[in-house]
Amino acid sequence: MGKNTEKGIKSSAVDAAETTDSAATATTADTGTTAAPRRRQARGERRISQLLAAAAGVFCRTGYASASTNAIAREAGVSPGTLYQYFPNKEAIAVELGGQLLQRAHEMHGQAFRPENLRRPLPELLDAVLDPVIAFNCENPAFWALMHGTGVPGIAQEHEELHVGMLTRIEAVLRDFRPEAPAHELAHTSNMILGIFKSSLDLILAHEGDERAAYIAELKTVLLRYLEPMITRTPPH
Repeated sequence: MGKNTEKGIKSSAVDAAETTDSAATATTADTGTTAAPRRRQARGERRISQLLAAAAGVFCRTGYASASTNAIAREAGVSPGTLYQYFPNKEAIAVELGGQLLQRAHEMHGQAFRPENLRRPLPELLDAVLDPVIAFNCENPAFWALMHGTGVPGIAQEHEELHVGMLTRIEAVLRDFRPEAPAHELAHTSNMILGIFKSSLDLILAHEGDERAAYIAELKTVLLRYLEPMITRTPPH
């Protein structure tokens, strides 16, 4: 995992902790009597954020299968006993982290597939949809590490729902361009688009800087050349 990603993970954990501390301070001023429990709650939430940030780093470096609670505790700078106060095992950590990332992924997909983006010409549409999806995966490499090959039931089911949702969105875009196309053809094309994207994302995540930008450009070129012959008209306005 790159330095920028590590900083982003730590920054998110700090932001969450500061928000919780602010809420606890406000409660102290208003009531006084609940100050101690709220402070304990704030410390607990801050610790959970710390452990999840550490787990994200470990999962990215070693993969989920090779990660251990000892490695996560060491990354977080706490004892294994402290970790077990919050999470009973590695799977529970993965489910919590994966759930948070999946929620953010759903929100990002909604932004990427906004109606105004889908009314753009094909090259601009590809930019509008692909750029935020790629950026999310680059900024959250733990998402890719957790969603592929972990075998954690809770994550696998939710990731499948995300996958199906993405296919549904892609099919809807294609249907706007090709309303006359049969359903099975749109399904095949949608699966191919998503397959091309996922294969390319491996290369994109494995590189940084100019090399990453080059692979992103290549992905867009591949999809543009694949889709252009199929698009016979501009999308509806």
